[in-house]
Amino acid sequence: MTIPRRQSEIVKLARSVGRVTVDDLAQRFEVSAQTIRKDLNDLCERRALTRVHGGAIVASGVENLAYAARRFVAAAEKRAIGAAAAALIPNGCSLFINIGTTTEEVARALGSHEGLLVITNNLNVAMQLYPHPRIEVIVAGGTVRRTDGAVVGQASNNLIQQFKVDYAVVGASAIDEQGALLDFDYREVQAAQAIIANARTVILVADSTKFRRTAPVRIGHLCQVQIFVTDRELPAGLRKIAQEGGVTIIDATDKAAPASNNTDRDYPQAAS
Repeated sequence: MTIPRRQSEIVKLARSVGRVTVDDLAQRFEVSAQTIRKDLNDLCERRALTRVHGGAIVASGVENLAYAARRFVAAAEKRAIGAAAAALIPNGCSLFINIGTTTEEVARALGSHEGLLVITNNLNVAMQLYPHPRIEVIVAGGTVRRTDGAVVGQASNNLIQQFKVDYAVVGASAIDEQGALLDFDYREVQAAQAIIANARTVILVADSTKFRRTAPVRIGHLCQVQIFVTDRELPAGLRKIAQEGGVTIIDATDKAAPASNNTDRDYPQAAS
């Protein structure tokens, strides 16, 4: 079914920037906020968009948003998540950081740490951390994905499997109601699975828009992580799964969340 021109333009804009807001769209198209809300509701019914507070994001399918667009989606929330996750990581430890715009925010927040060994398959993470003299960076070899600087392929997986690290920082493109962690590229998922299998403590970082998305490739399950850093309370079903699995949930926007002191912390660990 064809859609009206304005709605088509809204979808095109959402695909280019990742997220659209009612106020911005009303100003852009010189119509009322009520009209835009109706447009967004229509597009959501057609599964072209997914409603979020104050606007909408592109609905999930079999292909992820462009990297530039993903950086704009929930940007403030990702920064808060990155800072909160970095506060959990002590000085003098080893860690994996995998592919994703949220994991990149964790790397950005690690700049003041000392004595870290970071293994990554994300060139953007490596570029953020290598200038810091007290952080050693190892980059996995393999094919560089031009769209986002991710390093994928068997060579990358082989290097990851040579390590057993203290922490892993991983992301996901979607988290479904059953607790499945999902992504779009099976090669990226293979690397994420290797990272999870070779870390003593796994920290999942994902903003709440991931609760409303889907993706076709399974990384693993929420119960495989020890800590989940997000930006709001989990839906009831996911909260129950996390509680039953012993997963520590940290709300990055909670003012009572622990500040970093870069010391050892008593968080649950995966079996060695």
